[in-house]
Amino acid sequence: MGELHSEEEWKKKFPAFPFKPYSIQIDFMNALYQSLDRGGIAMLESPTGTGKTLSIICSSLQWLVDQKQKQYTEKAAVCVDHRHSGSDDEPDWLRNFEINKDDKEDEHKKINYNNNNNKKKNKTTAIGPRRDLLNSSEKDDDILKEKEGNAEGLNDNEFLVVEYESDDELESGSGQSKRKSGEVSFSSSSDEEESKENGFDYGEEEEEARLKIYFCSRTHSQLSQFVKELRRTVFPVEVRVVCLSSRKNSCINEEVLKLGNPSRINDRCLELQKHKKDNISKKKITNGGGRTRRTKASSCGGCPMLKKHKVQKQFRNEIYEEGVLDIEDLVHLGKRLGTCPYYGSRSMIPAADLVILPYQSLLSRASRESLGLKLKNNIVIIDEAHNLADSLISMYDSRITLSQLDHVHSLLESYFGRFRNVLGPGNRRYIQTLMVITRAFTRILHIENPTNATETSDSSMAINEFLFSLNIDNINLIKLLRYIKESNIIHKASGYGDRTSSLNKESAPSNAENSIEEGSSVSSFQALANILMALNNRDGDGRIIISKTNQGGEYLKYVMLSGEKIFSEVTNEVRAVILAGGTLQPIEETRERLFPSLKPDQLHFFSCNHIVSPDRILPLVVSNGPTGQSFDFSFGSRSSPTMIEELGLLICNLVTVIPEGIVVFFSSFDYETQVHDAWKSNGIISRISKRKRLFREPRGNKDVDVILNEYKNAIINEHGSILLAVVGGKVSEGINFSDGMGRCIIMVGLPYPSPSDIELIERIKHIDGLVRDDLKTGMNVLRCCGRRGKEYYENLCMKAVNQSIGRAIRHINDYAAILLVDSRYAAPGSSRSTNKLPHWIRNRLSATDKYGEVHRLLHQFFKLNKSQAKQ
Repeated sequence: MGELHSEEEWKKKFPAFPFKPYSIQIDFMNALYQSLDRGGIAMLESPTGTGKTLSIICSSLQWLVDQKQKQYTEKAAVCVDHRHSGSDDEPDWLRNFEINKDDKEDEHKKINYNNNNNKKKNKTTAIGPRRDLLNSSEKDDDILKEKEGNAEGLNDNEFLVVEYESDDELESGSGQSKRKSGEVSFSSSSDEEESKENGFDYGEEEEEARLKIYFCSRTHSQLSQFVKELRRTVFPVEVRVVCLSSRKNSCINEEVLKLGNPSRINDRCLELQKHKKDNISKKKITNGGGRTRRTKASSCGGCPMLKKHKVQKQFRNEIYEEGVLDIEDLVHLGKRLGTCPYYGSRSMIPAADLVILPYQSLLSRASRESLGLKLKNNIVIIDEAHNLADSLISMYDSRITLSQLDHVHSLLESYFGRFRNVLGPGNRRYIQTLMVITRAFTRILHIENPTNATETSDSSMAINEFLFSLNIDNINLIKLLRYIKESNIIHKASGYGDRTSSLNKESAPSNAENSIEEGSSVSSFQALANILMALNNRDGDGRIIISKTNQGGEYLKYVMLSGEKIFSEVTNEVRAVILAGGTLQPIEETRERLFPSLKPDQLHFFSCNHIVSPDRILPLVVSNGPTGQSFDFSFGSRSSPTMIEELGLLICNLVTVIPEGIVVFFSSFDYETQVHDAWKSNGIISRISKRKRLFREPRGNKDVDVILNEYKNAIINEHGSILLAVVGGKVSEGINFSDGMGRCIIMVGLPYPSPSDIELIERIKHIDGLVRDDLKTGMNVLRCCGRRGKEYYENLCMKAVNQSIGRAIRHINDYAAILLVDSRYAAPGSSRSTNKLPHWIRNRLSATDKYGEVHRLLHQFFKLNKSQAKQ
């Protein structure tokens, strides 16, 4: 533990910190505060267990409070100056009015806010063409009746799309404006419409002048932990806080929630909002004179959790009284009052000082627009930022399988065959265009003349090359996407297909392998729409991956190659972006993928030491095994029986000297399986089990908690246990192995990503500017790429190492050994790799080529710390 700063100093600057901070916490808070003052991009690293979350809260919110006080003081000074410099001819009542006006500004804002929003409730915003049902002529009705035969009970009008006008027609007379390229966004626009119709007030623009901090993390549990730490401070009564979450985590409508799948929950929620609007109809009333008038009928349909406006107001008031509620609290409150927590929390954004939300809600442009998030001159803090680049890019990836394409094409054919005679020319043209596209996509996924039953072929194309190869480069995708959105063809065709399927069970596909899950028609259509949207990106922004196989699972996927353009949409707006995490090294990986053009002096990086003393951490490079065999777990050597056996002998020796729990990380599930099977056959497993009970990380995440509980119980109730885990699995991300759960973390080899991963290779080529198409394998690409590509590949490896070994040492009294098992960690030039370790590990790292020395150091380390723990 480092020397503490003076108590007077930290209490003056960070008075909200609930107890006496460590010196590294004060350093971290000072660095964050200065970064907010300075603006721009900063990366702040503080090892897990050092109170990072509390430090973020107390420094960032103190800065926010200070800024608001500064603004208030400056405003008051301006008012005083104005009073003293006023003309002598200016009447006293006018001068007094100017002084009092600013003092009462907040009160007037609240009055205007409520009055204006009550008026806004009665307004209707027209977005896109009308969605009322098409009125067919009597002749068209006759045609439909002739087609009733095989689908008795169907209401055809329910599935008819509204007549769609072309852009030329819109320009000439409808008064509706064309949308610009790139503005077509399904989730954004849909959310935009229903958010204005669901009954919650969303505030006025002037409320958005409030300085805000947006705090994001990856998972809802991490956000809940942030709220828990926030409650330990005085800030819940000093700032307004709102916590946002996804529909899946905050929906209380049981009929919607039981759908399970997040995309289906979103679709159903939006569908209910549209259903509600469709049912607000005009009703004819005839008076005594025979004249008719129209009146708006009361709303029916929609979500029952959005009907009681008074309850929605009560929901907000109770949140303000409580100070800060996490996602679970919001759901409980919503259930108790019978109103929607999802929309209730969204309605509080304009008046909030601190908005707590998941990654995607802020980083996705569509989500930002739908939520109404205003980033201009505000603050964004992203915690757990080590996975930011991957998370950001994956938001813009899109994928559609061959079975989904077949399903969509079948739905379109069925729908078009049924309604073609009553569809206008616009609808017919666009539906036929969609069928042309689905046929083209399907053709490219079929393997011609397969040579064997397990043939797999992965390839990639640039967007323009892909469109030209399918002969669909002449299709205007912007217009087509606009049609999909405005015509509601997805829900109409899906609804018709699902209804006819339920009425004709015998027509459902009998092949279970290729069958589509019931209710997934909308998801299949949405997958197609997402691919079409991806094809509107710039040619160099991403690649189309074409995966063919004879075993099923063929798919098309758009892969975004760089997050720079996406992330710049955030950084160009805000005052400051803070990327925080327990392990951000190597920072070059994040810089290369998110802001490669940023100059070194424009990126501010801060890393603090660990709170534990040096004698509580023992990081060692283990170059040789007990028999003297050099460890080399490179791809070409790791499967050697000699190498696997030597590793087994190492583990057999380690379990005799390391107490409690040991976690061993392998590069992949396949390699872990290979090692385990070899150890089982040669008796190594039996020898290990005499000392410690052995567990293996399951491939399925749902079983991980069960295994971890058994692993923990064996440590407490038996002689200890050992867990074989996998880099990149759930165990390596976010699982705490504090105290006896992780007395030793063993990293087997350097877990470089597989060079056969076509998405990875495409990103390396993009980063390195490698444009050669004659490089057929990933290994060829890695051999031919330049420094930037090789550096990126190595950074990915060391980032995985850092995340895995960071599972140990979770608090000040914890202690653990960290073993890097591979001679490459100690080889000449290896400093390039070990320099990418967190400096609190790197500064204490030692290497030896004799196993006897490793055994001696471990024995001494655990003896010392065990005796200290008893004191």
